[in-house]
Amino acid sequence: MPTLSRRTLAIGAIVLVLIILISISLRPQPVGIDIAQVQRGDLLVTIDDEGQTRLKDIYVVSAPVAGQVRRIDIEAGDAVTAGDTTLALFQPSDPIMLNVRSRTEAEAFVKAADAAVGLAEAEQSRAQAQLDYDRAELRRAQPLAQRGTISQATLDQRQLSVLTAQANLAQAIANLRKVLADLESARATLITSQDGENGQDSKDLIPVRAPITGRVLRVLQESEGVLTAGTPLMELGDPSKLEIVVDLRSTDAVRIKAGYRVIVDDWGGDIPLEGRVRLVEPFGFTKISALGIEEQRVNVIIDFVSPQSEWQSLGHGYRVETRIVVQDQRGVLKIPVSALFRSEDNWAVFIDDSGTARLKEIALGRRNNLEAEVTDGLNQDETVILHPSDAIIDGVAVARR
Repeated sequence: MPTLSRRTLAIGAIVLVLIILISISLRPQPVGIDIAQVQRGDLLVTIDDEGQTRLKDIYVVSAPVAGQVRRIDIEAGDAVTAGDTTLALFQPSDPIMLNVRSRTEAEAFVKAADAAVGLAEAEQSRAQAQLDYDRAELRRAQPLAQRGTISQATLDQRQLSVLTAQANLAQAIANLRKVLADLESARATLITSQDGENGQDSKDLIPVRAPITGRVLRVLQESEGVLTAGTPLMELGDPSKLEIVVDLRSTDAVRIKAGYRVIVDDWGGDIPLEGRVRLVEPFGFTKISALGIEEQRVNVIIDFVSPQSEWQSLGHGYRVETRIVVQDQRGVLKIPVSALFRSEDNWAVFIDDSGTARLKEIALGRRNNLEAEVTDGLNQDETVILHPSDAIIDGVAVARR
């Protein structure tokens, strides 16, 4: 057999390599895929919607009387203390001048109120003396009852007398406060614009004090001016008493009950907050959606469960994203919803079977926006293909990205 020359062997090797390269280039390339493992875990079924924070109680401070208000220096965000912080000063309008008959009647009312004060003071003194006497009687009766000199019924009678005297004294004190207030009211009817320096003395100014301890939300009347009684001056609230209101479609609201857990996301902080549904309002309303469609909406009120230190930067009217947990499934088989697609009338997925895509029809249970429960068709630790494109069919070669 003739020996092949080196040239012939080299040419043959080159031809073989070319044939191999051409075969490889003509062979279909695997489709690149993203994958996820089928695994067991917890599945939260939630109703998601945008909400707003609001203070539970907003207090509108109004002008107490008709008159001129001095310039208000308090600004939004300032802290106020109930009964201590002066919010505004009012100079009342001149009262209607009293005629002779009205003044005489007013003076008589003052005298009557003054006499009633004296009578109430005397009644308070009498009640105090009676209480002191009954207490002394009780102290004397207690050792006698221990020695059996007097009966238990007699001792109980002494105790009842003390309690009765205490109640009478409290009633006398309350009555004295009432008649003192009546006296001040009677004297007020005699005040005219001539009392004081044309009504401009500071003692004639009526202070408007804070009804609550909290912060100023808005100042509605800042400049000095003449106002009618009841004109709003400012709004107050307690930042520690914050809640969330979410208006949901009525078809979603019927699935929610008081006490359901709420996860508050996308509020500006680093971690989600915890909340709890306090109330699903029984009254619905109509709202026009962004697409111009009329929807029946229902307000759901949510309380914060997380410590105030975690959400104290939130204020009234801030936007938050809420996820109301309607079901909390534990230890279920689940996959990402991005792996799902419809195959005729059934749900299906592609799995990665050692580099080959395999179609599997499955049955689903509960699901949320991210994950779905698989009740039949898949086993734990199988690998599903995410976002399957049209290039992926049953039996096609695939490669993980």
